[in-house]
Amino acid sequence: MFTFKAIPVTLLAAALTLGAAVLPAQAGANLDAIKQAGSIKVGTEGTYAPFTYHDESGKLVGFDVEIAEAIASKLGVKAEFIEGKWDGLIAGLDANRYDVVINEVGITEKRKEKFAFSDPYIASRAVLIVKEDNADIKDFKDLKGKKAAQSLTSNFAEIAKNNGAELVGTEGFDQSIALVTQGRADATINDSLSFFDFKKKQAAAPVKIVAQEQDASYSGVILRKGDDELVAAINQALKDIEADGTYQKISDKYFGQDVSK
Repeated sequence: MFTFKAIPVTLLAAALTLGAAVLPAQAGANLDAIKQAGSIKVGTEGTYAPFTYHDESGKLVGFDVEIAEAIASKLGVKAEFIEGKWDGLIAGLDANRYDVVINEVGITEKRKEKFAFSDPYIASRAVLIVKEDNADIKDFKDLKGKKAAQSLTSNFAEIAKNNGAELVGTEGFDQSIALVTQGRADATINDSLSFFDFKKKQAAAPVKIVAQEQDASYSGVILRKGDDELVAAINQALKDIEADGTYQKISDKYFGQDVSK
């Protein structure tokens, strides 16, 4: 037979107090507290155009900046941006530096083990880009024996290589596009969002997309696990800004089209 001993009142009170202190930290940012404060703290890079960067006047702007402001508006609060380097940006959630990170954060299984995500609001795909007058390359398989301008350490280089392309090393998107337009490479495989951003700024550039991978990579708002009410509120805000045309307006401004699908 088990014998139960009475727990001293002072010890019980201390335990309850500790429990009360621990619960909010485990739950993460509280939606009611955010509304009471009148602002949601948003972690962002500030150096990652066109998603989050500073314009010529020094103002923080970008696709993700405006998405964050639109979400905050639907929550009835202001967006308070806290900038940080990418390497420590997500870790800042653990340190309670902010309530969410909005910075084209890819939704991955590894990240989902530790953090919560909103519904996806950005989709990006690998796309095959050629010169506007190129009629020979219509699909990835047509890269066999062709020159593909690629950053050699990227996943895009692997796709080109697997399709039989001869790789021409570059230092990034801009150089890859330059080699294609100059005729020094037949094609480049790159990120669809980078291409849309480029064409929005340089509509006359003689390049086009001829194929894209079916599977997309998705990004979402990332926040601490346990913030279920905040996740639900952000998901509703995303639905609302899609329904009232706000998302389309922001997406058109930065990419010239809807980048959510």
